[in-house]
Amino acid sequence: MADLYHIGFGPEDLGDAPPTLAILSGDPHRAALIAQTKLSRVKTLSENRGLNSYLGFLPNGRPILSATSGMGAPSLSIVVNELVQVGIRTIIRVGTSGSIQEGVRPGSVVISKAALCRQGAANDIAPPEYPASADPFLTVALVEAAKRLGIDYALGVTASVDTFYEGQERTGSANPHLLRSLQGITEEYRHLNILNYEMEAGTLFKMGNVYGFAAACICGIIAQRTRAEQVILEAKDQAVQRAIDVTMVVAEEFA
Repeated sequence: MADLYHIGFGPEDLGDAPPTLAILSGDPHRAALIAQTKLSRVKTLSENRGLNSYLGFLPNGRPILSATSGMGAPSLSIVVNELVQVGIRTIIRVGTSGSIQEGVRPGSVVISKAALCRQGAANDIAPPEYPASADPFLTVALVEAAKRLGIDYALGVTASVDTFYEGQERTGSANPHLLRSLQGITEEYRHLNILNYEMEAGTLFKMGNVYGFAAACICGIIAQRTRAEQVILEAKDQAVQRAIDVTMVVAEEFA
């Protein structure tokens, strides 16, 4: 098989014992950070279109990918489709997220067991009523890893939406005039016990269930939407590192 058009590599680049697990980050710098600090014998597979992908080896000697999905569900859907084509069967998304519950604090992590999926890309994978649910075994493993590491976590339902500003009811942007259907939606979601907003997990979960791979998502909490719209930059590095640390424990078990 030739290189896949968007990810920029093919099965022949993955060696004689190719990886079956990928850690997927929206930010290419996060994908590089995971490869450089958590893996050995790292090989850059591609930096095509900013969709950086790295092959590396865990401490137990097993290969995995650290790859970039880009921002949002449409980009993720392309990358995930092509990763599955090259043999990936387990995907853990490591992302960032804003809390909409007072008890879910910046610097902690949210492990998503399912998503309220308000995403156009997901509707091309399966109808809106199709469940956007994470793989239960991967999800439980993430919870157990967070407990072992002593990391503050919350387990629950995530709201996956297509836009960072309007879709998450932010008014402090270029567009202060939200559609009536979005006004008050964060409070509605809070009453539904939804923990957080992000932009990819719902589509990833639907793809996992339709395509037949195991999908999970852990996000570092970098905003507290019960108090303000803004990202809390001083919490970001800690939250991301905690999400990575939990993920690496699980990767050694499932790779």
